Amino acid sequence: MAEDIKTLDDLKSVTTAAVVEKPLHEAQRDAQGRAYATGKRKDAVARVWVKPGSGKVSVNGKDMAVYFARPVLQMILRQPFEVAGVSGQYDVYATVTGGGLSGQAGAVKHGISKALQLHEPSLRAALKAAGFLTRDSRVVERKKYGKAKARRSFQFSKR
Repeated sequence: MAEDIKTLDDLKSVTTAAVVEKPLHEAQRDAQGRAYATGKRKDAVARVWVKPGSGKVSVNGKDMAVYFARPVLQMILRQPFEVAGVSGQYDVYATVTGGGLSGQAGAVKHGISKALQLHEPSLRAALKAAGFLTRDSRVVERKKYGKAKARRSFQFSKR
């Protein structure tokens, strides 16, 4: 050390000068201004890119309303924007594989939430409070030997 510290007051002055305030989370964007995140749900994996725009959502090259025809699935995809209060301000491009439509919608929702908080760190609190940044780890239970399904036993007969 360049200077000798002999009292606690000297130590306080050194530590406060050395501490530099830095943000907890920084925006992570690529050269095109997009944020990327991977979302997962059941067996589905979604790669999601988010950038400022008019609110267009494209999944596997198709419009959201075409790919997810059920209104419930479209509502699931809109939830992160509504909770964060940025509806219609971001364009989303997603590619999703594996699982069924419900799992894929959950995976895209998870990816959108993660990408939004990477693009704009101030949205993290709202998304985290709603539970959208947590990966839902529930998956289908495997079948066990000696059982008809995962838990169901074969029909019992006394004779």
